[in-house]
Amino acid sequence: MALIKSVRGFTPTFGHTCYLADNSTIIGDVVMGDDCSVWFNAVVRGDVHYIRIGNKVNIQDGAIIHCTYQTAPVNIGNNVSIAHNAIVHGCTIHDNVLIGMGAIIMDHAVIGSNSVIAAGSVVLENTVVESGSVYGGIPAKKINIIDEALFEGQIERIANSYVKYAGWYKESDDERRITTTSDL
Repeated sequence: MALIKSVRGFTPTFGHTCYLADNSTIIGDVVMGDDCSVWFNAVVRGDVHYIRIGNKVNIQDGAIIHCTYQTAPVNIGNNVSIAHNAIVHGCTIHDNVLIGMGAIIMDHAVIGSNSVIAAGSVVLENTVVESGSVYGGIPAKKINIIDEALFEGQIERIANSYVKYAGWYKESDDERRITTTSDL
């Protein structure tokens, strides 16, 4: 079961049909929308500021979402994929965004809608990523624009796939409960 922990009087809240992997950690002032998933070894830590997460957001294995005390909360829009081992810290991510594996988004950065941050990129503090762009590198710079194929093939496909994958785990959990109950 996921570690869900209250801190400083704040308890995480979740929308409908969210999936939380067994060893995911969600702490403090976190509000999550519908159809979200937090995967294995991912940490969403709203202890020093708030974290707001929209609908159909997947936070993949090993990703970390955190804030800076009293100065930099995290706001994540709808239909966002945060890939394996990414770090999202004290920033704003708008709708329809893919944050690639191992990418780092620093405090006060703003990621515009319909954007991709390439794997391994570092988006420096206060960077504003243009909507409809692909940013990559260290530090991340604009390297391309989003076309329809990239939007549908990556941003949409990955967000929808993670809703499907979460369903597999929910079914497995239900089967385990049924098996355990029938064995009594």
